[in-house]
Amino acid sequence: MTSQIQIQVEDDRTGLSIETLRRAVADNLFYIQGKYPGIATKNDYYMAVSYTVRDRLLQRWLNSIKNYLKPDVKVVCYMSAEFLVGPHLGNNLLNLGIYERVRKAIAESGLDLKELIEQEEEPGLGNGGLGRLAACYMDSLSTLEIPAIGYGIRYEFGIFDQEIRDGWQVEITDKWLRYGNPWEICHPENTYEVKLGGYTEHYQDDYGNHRIRWVPNRVVKGIPYDTPILGYGVNTANSLRLWKAEAPESFDFKAFNVGDYYGAVDQKVVSENITKVLYPNDEQIQGKQLRLEQQYFFVSCSIQDMIRIHFESGKTLETFHEKFAVQLNDTHPAIGVAELMRIFVDEYHMEWGKAWDITQKTFGYTNHTLLPEALEKWPLSLFASILPRHLEIIYELNQRFMDRVRMKYPNNNEKLARLSLIDESGEKYVRMAHLSCIGAHAINGVAALHSELLKKDVLRDFYELFPEKFSNKTNGVTPRRWVVLSNPRLSELITSKIGDSWIRNLDQLKKLEPFADDPDFRQAWLKVKQDIKEDLGAYIQKHQGITINPKSIFDVQIKRIHEYKRQHLNVLHIVTLYNRLKQNPSLDISPRTFIFGGKAAPAYHMAKLMIKLITSVGDVVNNDPDIKNKIKVVFMPDYNVKLSQRVFPAADLSEQISTAGKEASGTGNMKFSLNGALTIGTLDGANVEIRQEVGAENFFLFGLTTEEVVAKKAAGYNPLNYYHSNAELKYAIDMLSSGYFSHGDSNLFNSLLESLMYRDQYMLFADYQSYIECQDKVSEAYKDLDNWSRMSILNSARMGKFSSDRSIAEYCEDIWNVKGVPIPLTDLCPDGQCSLV
Repeated sequence: MTSQIQIQVEDDRTGLSIETLRRAVADNLFYIQGKYPGIATKNDYYMAVSYTVRDRLLQRWLNSIKNYLKPDVKVVCYMSAEFLVGPHLGNNLLNLGIYERVRKAIAESGLDLKELIEQEEEPGLGNGGLGRLAACYMDSLSTLEIPAIGYGIRYEFGIFDQEIRDGWQVEITDKWLRYGNPWEICHPENTYEVKLGGYTEHYQDDYGNHRIRWVPNRVVKGIPYDTPILGYGVNTANSLRLWKAEAPESFDFKAFNVGDYYGAVDQKVVSENITKVLYPNDEQIQGKQLRLEQQYFFVSCSIQDMIRIHFESGKTLETFHEKFAVQLNDTHPAIGVAELMRIFVDEYHMEWGKAWDITQKTFGYTNHTLLPEALEKWPLSLFASILPRHLEIIYELNQRFMDRVRMKYPNNNEKLARLSLIDESGEKYVRMAHLSCIGAHAINGVAALHSELLKKDVLRDFYELFPEKFSNKTNGVTPRRWVVLSNPRLSELITSKIGDSWIRNLDQLKKLEPFADDPDFRQAWLKVKQDIKEDLGAYIQKHQGITINPKSIFDVQIKRIHEYKRQHLNVLHIVTLYNRLKQNPSLDISPRTFIFGGKAAPAYHMAKLMIKLITSVGDVVNNDPDIKNKIKVVFMPDYNVKLSQRVFPAADLSEQISTAGKEASGTGNMKFSLNGALTIGTLDGANVEIRQEVGAENFFLFGLTTEEVVAKKAAGYNPLNYYHSNAELKYAIDMLSSGYFSHGDSNLFNSLLESLMYRDQYMLFADYQSYIECQDKVSEAYKDLDNWSRMSILNSARMGKFSSDRSIAEYCEDIWNVKGVPIPLTDLCPDGQCSLV
């Protein structure tokens, strides 16, 4: 009797054995990159590994897309002008659970996986917290198996790369796509036309109904590029669909033949400008126009795409709100309210009342700001020139809304003026937050304090009118990227004690609390932190030539540069410490390394001057022999997701020092605490909830409360009183104005210092003494490293609330009415045979 041996050979596209992975990488290097090892670059290998990983995502991704089309499946559509997703390779390896296997597979070929991960260009699709939150939410939507599509813009150049030259920020074009993007797939078959400009025509249809036709003077095409966003340990891979603008005809052959070479490509250039750059400078009217066109472009493409999916699901438009829950991530996509109405009423001839009912049931609106100047509004003349039909719709919506307001508040013209969709207090504007408030069935803030302040102040009139719409959804961050991927050593230590269920359920970190009282665990915790700090110190030495003490307090403030975030208050503390050390070089303080990072908007002069202030103070402090290396100042250029993954794990102290009542939430504060940093902060944004969770004794609190800020301003706040009555503050300001930190140029920081001395909009002088005293407490606390370690452990252990998984679960329950749908991993091409029909 002859025995038969069955040999199973894994598919090179899906197999997960080390040998199969190694072979797949070699095949992709050869067949996709067109290279062999002798001539392949490090980027070629990165691309080959990425294609290998993407192959293993595709079955999950296509099954998830198939799920969108089921008639009974409701889909979340997250519309955001930013998605700061960060590099994909490491995250996908982690979520697939194949990091170690891929590392071993390519190590056999002499390659280092960490080096290849570092090779990836970061997608320049966001600027800060708004875009990073959207990325965390996409991760959690997939991990919780919620059917979802993220809709945004495929910026060709994205946010700028930042260089520091002579202490100043210089913006460099961010060419993140120059070597290709292995994670995206273009789907030109799902292209949509977007109209711009022109005029409207009123006419009667064949049945005598009054209709309106929009006649544009320009049309652009929106081409979708899809990227899979895989959940952790599940089969769900949702789509991030980003739109690129193109001209309907990219080349005018007739113009070219008569010698008009520029005219031959003019339409192509003008159309593609729409998706060239994230947040064009909108100081000039041309910048404002481009920004409005950007917003409408991606919103129109996205809504047309939803309608296509809806029809392919076999549904009629009357059930659109049952198929889709559309979330507006701030006001950038707010024009979607008017666009959905336009499509329903003009293109599908739906009755106005029914269209408005469906529209309101479809949209939810997340507000992200307490700064009135950050609530978007568009000059009426500009809006009319680009979106004439939408302005008519907004006028109609406003008239009906104002009639309702008059019934509730008769003879109250002030209330009418505040609630109107049109600001008529001077030059007329269209108010996008107002449009969002009436067009959405739900309005939420992003931290408990923020949501209360929206109801009391920024959106008070809308809250009084629609109290049932308002709720709070405190922001969260994904522990997959911000702990497991960014901080593998700490993750391993945590998992060694409590298992790995915390990665999916962050509340499990509570199990760490008893170990805060274990001396051996505290030492192990300190050892991990110290090793990470030494790594960051080596990185800073290599890239910036600054030698820092890895045993010093790593005092970190990395975030967008803005006056309300008060990086200059941090600088005043540095100057104060410097002055103390100059007066008494033997002063006993805990050594500190002050680490800054962040970008200033190109047109924001004061923020750029703040960067120059930080670097100028650093140049003096770092090179003064009297200081004996007790303090160092580092500004890390080009802050982005990749850099932040180095910095968050190394931080000892997290600076969350915005003026109370100005920060909506913040998410950097959460990432720091999750990684064991202690916070020094005001009662602002999510700081309030973080302090409640970790315990007041494990949080360094200073500064005025929101109520005190308001009261002090109402009483006639005069910063000069603080300047003249506080000797250390006066000395610090006088040092800065004297030219001591600016090579004798006493005028360099004039505009910044005069702003503080005579206006101090963000109350630095009022909070200065409290901040300095709190920082002295930090210095004392750090001298007891064992107890510091205990506080650090408790910060991490008590951060379970701040998972983006919790945030998304709340949105699903309270706003979207969406349930998770597990994705079975079915073979869409059985036996490798995909039907062509």
